[in-house]
Amino acid sequence: MKIIKATEHNIKPNCDVTIELNTLLESLRGDNQAKTLQFEPAVYYIDSNKCVKRELHITNTAGEKEYNKGETPCINEVPFYLNGVHNLVIDGCGATFVIDGKVTNIAVENCENITFKNIAIKHSHPDMHEFKVAKVTPFSVEWDIDENSNIQEIDGDFAFVGRNYVHPFKKHQYFSWAWIGCIRQDNPDNIRRVFHPLFKSIKTTRLGERKFKTTYFGTRRFKVGDKLYLYDIRRQYAGIFATDTKNLVLDNIRQHFNYSLAIVVQNCENVDIINSTFAPADDSKVMMASVADFIQICCCRGLLNITGNLFDGAGDDCLNVHGIHFKIVSKNNNKIVVRFMHPQTYGFNPLNVGDDIAFINTDSMLETGKTKILSSKLVGKYNIELELQDASGAIVGEVVEDISSCPDVIFKDNTLNRIITRGLLLTTRGKVLVENNHFKNNSMSGILLSDDAKSWYESGMCCDVTIKDNTFDYCGGTPILILPENRVHKGAVHKNIVIENNHFNDYHKECIYAKSTDNIRIKGNTYKPNNKKLVLKTCTNVDMQD
Repeated sequence: MKIIKATEHNIKPNCDVTIELNTLLESLRGDNQAKTLQFEPAVYYIDSNKCVKRELHITNTAGEKEYNKGETPCINEVPFYLNGVHNLVIDGCGATFVIDGKVTNIAVENCENITFKNIAIKHSHPDMHEFKVAKVTPFSVEWDIDENSNIQEIDGDFAFVGRNYVHPFKKHQYFSWAWIGCIRQDNPDNIRRVFHPLFKSIKTTRLGERKFKTTYFGTRRFKVGDKLYLYDIRRQYAGIFATDTKNLVLDNIRQHFNYSLAIVVQNCENVDIINSTFAPADDSKVMMASVADFIQICCCRGLLNITGNLFDGAGDDCLNVHGIHFKIVSKNNNKIVVRFMHPQTYGFNPLNVGDDIAFINTDSMLETGKTKILSSKLVGKYNIELELQDASGAIVGEVVEDISSCPDVIFKDNTLNRIITRGLLLTTRGKVLVENNHFKNNSMSGILLSDDAKSWYESGMCCDVTIKDNTFDYCGGTPILILPENRVHKGAVHKNIVIENNHFNDYHKECIYAKSTDNIRIKGNTYKPNNKKLVLKTCTNVDMQD
C-alpha cells in the first residue's frame, strides 16, 4: 500500500492548511491504487473563506426558499472533498482540525473504498450560543452568555458575530419556538425544544461583557441554571456528506460540532460508522453538538453498520434511515415522471437503472404493484423521468418507492443522550437489528417505525426488525412507537417485528405502541412497575410472552 505523508505536501501542524489540503486531495482523483494519507497527530486550522465552493444537493437540508437574498442555494465550502477517488484511507493519527466558519466538513462523491479514521473536527466560534439563566425576578431574567460567542451591538440590537454569520439576539424570537434547545438545571441530561429566550420580552440591556438582562411581563418559564441555545435553524450544510459512493468507513471520528446534520449519506452502498463520538468536546462551552440530526441515511443499499458510538446533544433525531416516496405527476405509456415532494430534498437522482420500484397507495401505504426501471433521468431539480418495464400499475397522484435501495441496518452498542426528538427513525425494508444500546434521554420516542407519503415523504415499510437487549432510561414519548402514517387501514404496513429483553426504566406513556402491524413478538422485556406496557391497534398475529 502506498503511504502519503501530509507533511510532504506542505501540510504543517499548527498552521492554516486549507489550500494545501484541497490541492492534495484533488491530486488523488482518478488514482485507483491502494493508499493511505497520514497526518501528524497535531492541530491543523481551516479557514472557510479559503475553501473551494462545491454545489452539493444534500437530502433533508435547506430548501431553495430558505436561502437569504444574495445566497446561492446548495453551495457549500468544503475543506475535505473527494470526488472520483478509490481505495483511500485518510488516517488522522489523532489529528484535530479546527474550522473557522460555516462549512460542510467532509464531502465524498462518486468514490469507492474510502476510510476516514482517527480524526477530530472542532469549530471555533460556531453559530451556537448559550443563554444561561443567572438570576430570575418576577419580571426580569439575567443571562450569562457562553465564552465562545462574540457579541456586538448592531443598529441598536445585540448580535452574535462570527465567520460567515451575524445572528441577532432577536432573530426568530416569535417563530422558532419549536427549535430552541433547553437544558434544565435540575435535569442536565435532557434537552427539549422551548420558546425563544426573548419570546414576549420587553427590553434587553447589557450589564457586562457577557451579561445581559431582559425584562418580561412574567418569568415563570425560567429557572436559575437553565441553559437555552440559539442557533441558525436552517439546515444549510452537513458535517460529513457522502453520495454515490460504495464502501465508506468512518472509524474513530470525533465530530464536536456541525452546522445542520452531522452525517448525511444518500444513494450509497455499504457504510460503517464505528467507534466514533458525536458530542461536544470536553472543553466546549455549550452542550449541543449538532444543529439537526446526527445521521440521515437516504436511499442507500447494502449494509449500514453503526456500532460502538456516542451520540450526545442533537438538535433533532439521532438516526433516520429512509427512502423517498416520489409522487407520480404524469404518465405516457411506459414512461412516467415522478417528483420530489418535500422542499428540503431535491436535485439528485437515486432511482437507478435496474432497480425495482413499487407503486404505493398514499392512503393505505400498501403496495399496488411492482416493476423495474429501464431508464432514469433527472429533469431540472425536482422531476425524474423514468421508463419502466411495465407502467400499467402507475396512477398519477400516487407515489413510488425504490425497493432496491433499502439497506440492512445494524445499530449496536451505542449510547444516545440529550436527543431533542427521537432516537431512531427506521423506515426500510431491509433487515434491521437494534441491539444493546443505551437510550439515556430522548424527548420523544426512543425508536419510531414510520412511513409516510403526505408530509416528509420518507419511505417505506419495515419488514424485518429486531429490537433486543436495549435500555430505555428516559423517553418523553412512547419508547417504541410503530406508527405508519396510513389514512385508512386496509392491511398491515409493517411486519415481522421482534421486541425482546429490553429494559424500560423511565417513561410517561405506554412502552410499546403499534398499529397496522403484522407478526409482532414481545418477549422477556422488563417494565417500570404500574405503568402501561403496550397499546396495539389493527395489529394481527401478536405473540405476547411478557
